[in-house]
Amino acid sequence: MKPYIEERAIEAAKFIINSNATVRETAKKFGISKSTVHKDVTERLEKINPKLAMEARKVLELNKAERHLRGGLATKEKYSGLMK
Repeated sequence: MKPYIEERAIEAAKFIINSNATVRETAKKFGISKSTVHKDVTERLEKINPKLAMEARKVLELNKAERHLRGGLATKEKYSGLMK
């Protein structure tokens, strides 16, 4: 694996852990695709730093479990201005 990919995977994981970021937010911050973020954190990072990978995966699993709530809140916010 190329060194810049390893570094990107570590930085992405640290960003996810420190800011409780979603895959989408991380992809936007680093200018890469969501699938690249996911592959970096779940597959590549496991080989580089398993402990960091486990911590990042916990945050991503929590975000995945809560995403339906965020979607509902976004829809509510979108239409709350129309109801007034």
